[in-house]
Amino acid sequence: MSLFEAIILGIIQGLTEFLPVSSSGHLELGKEILNVQVKDPLLFAIVVHAATALSTIVIYFRDILHLIKSLFQFKWNVETKFVTMIAVSMLPVAVIGLLFEEQIETFFEGKILLVGCMLIITALLLWFSSRTSAKDGEVGFIQSIIIGFAQAVAILPGISRSGATISTALLLGIKREQAARFSFLMVLPPILGATALKLKDYVEATYGHPAAGEAVAGAQEVGPLALTLGFIAAFVAGLVACRWMIALVRRAKLEYFALYCAVVGLIAILYGLFN
Repeated sequence: MSLFEAIILGIIQGLTEFLPVSSSGHLELGKEILNVQVKDPLLFAIVVHAATALSTIVIYFRDILHLIKSLFQFKWNVETKFVTMIAVSMLPVAVIGLLFEEQIETFFEGKILLVGCMLIITALLLWFSSRTSAKDGEVGFIQSIIIGFAQAVAILPGISRSGATISTALLLGIKREQAARFSFLMVLPPILGATALKLKDYVEATYGHPAAGEAVAGAQEVGPLALTLGFIAAFVAGLVACRWMIALVRRAKLEYFALYCAVVGLIAILYGLFN
């Protein structure tokens, strides 16, 4: 992967992580257009996902700090309930990620037809949720589990994580601002956890078990500088996209992204069928 390709893909990840158009799907499309061949396709994806997680922390820093302080008061209040619901929402993606890691990795291998089909599903979710009127519901136990399953399904490239979780929250009657806040904060623990596990596996395979070197040979193709530039590009683009998406959810402007996903999805399907 060249430095230029790393920057372009990082920008794609940063913009599409928060906008409801599927970052993983667009990464696959971007790699196909740029003809990027990576033997370990999840390595770069996890690095740029970590960058967008950092941009979320920056945007919601005061909010996160306030939630952490509230936890140490050891009282059942609004903040403690919110953190508990985030923890509950993590269960589906944690179970699926641990049990089906190898199967999940196979989805990130240039399956453009799959990406196209999943983008159509994202478009439908966005369209239906954009038709719902504004409500003032809160995130409870049942809602957090359902939104957690939406996040788990969004492991598939082409299903937008923010689109799936925010749309699901809106369809459940949760008020718009809380839907966006919950969606962006709930992804932090899974992304940080997945990044830590991937780095652990990479270090062990590279330095702890030399015989396993071939298994991670693809990781060597994405050099440290390319990973760094991709990280920076994704972080900066993520800052811009996160603020933009918060404003768009408040103004209920999701149907435009539904149209975009539908068009890109159809193009991806046609490309996949005829190539």
